[in-house]
Amino acid sequence: MKKHILIVTVLALTFSCNTKESKKENTEDMSTSENPLLVKSSLDYGAPDFTKIKNEHFMPAILKGMEVQNSEIAKIVSNTEAPTFENTILALEESSKTLDNVNAIFSALTSAHTNDVIRENQKELAPKFSKHGDNILLNTKLFERIKTVYNSLESLNLDPESKHLVSEYYKNFVKAGANLSEDKKEELKAINAQLASLSNDFGKKGIDAMKKGGVVVAEKSELKGFSEEKIKSIEKDGKYEIQLINTTQQPSLQTLENRELREKLFKKSICRTEGGTYDTSDLVKQMVELRAKKAEILGFDNYASWSLQGTMASTPDKVFEMFKNLIPGSLEKAASEIKEIQAEINKEGGDFELTPYDWNHYAEKVRKSKYNLDEEEVKQYFEINNVLEKGVFFAANKLYGITFKKREDIPVYHPDVVVYELFEEDGSKLGLFYGDFFARDSKRGGAWMSPFVKQSKLRNQKPVIYNVCNSPKPAAGEPALISFDEVETMFHEFGHALHGFFGDQQYASISGTSTARDFVEFPSQFNENWATHPEVLNNYALHYKTGEVIPDTLLKKIKAAGTFNQGYSIIENLCSSNLDMQWHTIGTDVKIEDVAKFEKEALEKMNLNIDQIPPRYRSTYFAHIFSGGYASGYYSYLWTEMLSHDAYDWFKNNGLLTRANGDKFRKEVLSKGNTMDYAEMYKVFAGRDPKAEPMLQARGLK
Repeated sequence: MKKHILIVTVLALTFSCNTKESKKENTEDMSTSENPLLVKSSLDYGAPDFTKIKNEHFMPAILKGMEVQNSEIAKIVSNTEAPTFENTILALEESSKTLDNVNAIFSALTSAHTNDVIRENQKELAPKFSKHGDNILLNTKLFERIKTVYNSLESLNLDPESKHLVSEYYKNFVKAGANLSEDKKEELKAINAQLASLSNDFGKKGIDAMKKGGVVVAEKSELKGFSEEKIKSIEKDGKYEIQLINTTQQPSLQTLENRELREKLFKKSICRTEGGTYDTSDLVKQMVELRAKKAEILGFDNYASWSLQGTMASTPDKVFEMFKNLIPGSLEKAASEIKEIQAEINKEGGDFELTPYDWNHYAEKVRKSKYNLDEEEVKQYFEINNVLEKGVFFAANKLYGITFKKREDIPVYHPDVVVYELFEEDGSKLGLFYGDFFARDSKRGGAWMSPFVKQSKLRNQKPVIYNVCNSPKPAAGEPALISFDEVETMFHEFGHALHGFFGDQQYASISGTSTARDFVEFPSQFNENWATHPEVLNNYALHYKTGEVIPDTLLKKIKAAGTFNQGYSIIENLCSSNLDMQWHTIGTDVKIEDVAKFEKEALEKMNLNIDQIPPRYRSTYFAHIFSGGYASGYYSYLWTEMLSHDAYDWFKNNGLLTRANGDKFRKEVLSKGNTMDYAEMYKVFAGRDPKAEPMLQARGLK
């Protein structure tokens, strides 16, 4: 989730290859009337018509969108009338409409269903988007008009949302460098262009390393611990391929009995982008150096100090303060977990010390013995369609009164995608939801939400939103049974979707999820809480064969195990969050020669150098910060987790799953978008500032 006030969406343009000049020449001649991306969709809600959209439509449509915006901005700048909200701010807001619409679809496919042509387009478009954004944000004449409106803001007869829009444009232009001298602006543009290309290259190498860096197993006997369904799903040409996912730890490590294979898989994962074809070390060094230089040009000591403007945390010191408050309790919890897991290894006669590739395997054994909880048994109750319709949707209905209707007449970009129409309690239309839940080679790892169409009263747009996950797709004819972690991920991503659906703004650029990084994950993490609420869980946790509701005994085990392994979980997050901040608090006087050495020292500095617990992402495949828009922002997952647990604590004290509570949360948080100070927004909802205690208790750290 990313905050953008303009069309600077280059951050979504990753994983590319070289562009063929001949294709470029052919596609750019396409007329507007022939391109379905440049004409209004006739489908409900203006949803994309994927029966008409082809690869060759993207490049000319995006270039046309840039051309249209440039033309509109030229009109603003050349206007001889005095700057006003209407002829400057509103005109700028609407200048991006064509490009917004096209790029929303293109960005979706680059991540969820890419191909060689789209990758070629990404490579060519990355520097073009960077240049296009800079030409707007660093346009001196345009900024002078914005500043004139901003300076007279209090005398203008504007509603609060419009005033906030003016302030956001002004702050974002200043943050981007609008006050710099012309020579510094040119220097900044060059840096931004370099960063766009390097980020694109990092993303490409990262996805290739993930897709091509797995382990191929020749004999089925080596896969002891895998279910027959799992073995069928990874069979390929008479062999078995265990592909990597984006995180350091791999799900297969939990069940694989073969220790040598576990070690091989783990080392493939943690070394995927070090040395060889997919090495990204030089890209990391170059990007960090350029970001430090960019911050210096903009008048800041380091990139994090510049980047954190407009966030709840606001400064690196506050982020490090959060780390320091969490680390002692987390280390204590992890130490006790290490003892438990080592004891389990010893009990089984293992003559070795606990390693990262043993952790999940033996942690699962401890979980089973301590809580008598078997993940494979748990999965029998979590069939993916039940989770979605009888769990995720059911909770949303109970809280907000909305209802869902499956739409099989809406075209989709892949056969796995499902579509639902959402309605308010009074029957009025709310929007369209697309769910894309299974992993495939054309999709990057992870899970996310984004809109095809953003809510905007000005544009008369209701939201069209998609969620993407990466649960393993079962073999043909088999049920899609998912882990409880994957259940929580579905609730999480639909929390983002609700934030987007409930946006109630005039202006698309500040609608719904267009908020600061350390606020945008709050509604999504909060929504995870309903996955274990008894009324919700008993409605969707049904045995895939018998239809039996999950037994109370198993439910109690799931809850009891909820704080298990939390020391490990929070430390792997803290390790990566710390790496992010350490990389982005270095100044231009620091020259990094060795990425691995810097990483080791950064972890040691915060007492996070624990042999058994590696970072959730190592620097060389940390896509969030080097190709995904979260540079200096990965801490936000922990920051918003604190908000989410505190908000759930408020719900507990006020009756939990009630319409009254849901309506209050919708009115005072989910509907607000980026229209007010986030700390004040939270205080209006909860009646106080957030507390950390509920998070620490939920994690078992207190």
